Amino acid sequence: MPEKVDFKKTLASYRAPIGSFEIIEMPELRYLMIDGHGDPNAEPYEEALQALYPVAYKLKFASKRDLGRDYVVPPLEGLWWAEDMSLFTSERDKSRWDWTMMVLVPEWIDSAMFDAAVAAAGSKDRPARLGEVRLAALAEGACVQTLHIGSFDDETETLAEMHQRFIPEHGLRMTGKHHEIYLSDPRRTAPEKLRTILRQPVVG
Repeated sequence: MPEKVDFKKTLASYRAPIGSFEIIEMPELRYLMIDGHGDPNAEPYEEALQALYPVAYKLKFASKRDLGRDYVVPPLEGLWWAEDMSLFTSERDKSRWDWTMMVLVPEWIDSAMFDAAVAAAGSKDRPARLGEVRLAALAEGACVQTLHIGSFDDETETLAEMHQRFIPEHGLRMTGKHHEIYLSDPRRTAPEKLRTILRQPVVG
């Protein structure tokens, strides 16, 4: 049996300090991606996940079957942005958020395997937004990140501290999109115990 790789254990990008911020250099990584707009508690967001996850699992099964390389499907990640970043902190107006939801793809997965996985995911009970899932690279470079413990709505204070104190105090400015990595399943974890990496690309 092939050894199953768990990227949460092997990649440093899935680890971050609690209660403090760190500056890391992110390599280019590839993801399954799907875009959307609005409140993550609304139907378009759910439809996005219903399209994303079947492709992620079809890729995992194909990798194990055809390449002998098994892995744990990585955690859900999201890029979040808005015209005014205060919509994430002081105002918290979710209806005006834009987002890209993502699942990391191992480097040995190629575009042909992705195409086959999409076709397999649509062979029956085709997800409504399956055609919007894409395979794309993300190169963030320097980033500030921390591990937040608690509900998503309680991120506000941590983000304000990151954006308004830590980043400018270190001679940096924000660039790119706010990035979250969901290490816990909100369907099975109490809100106060959710573990989420909060990441912000920066430049000097």
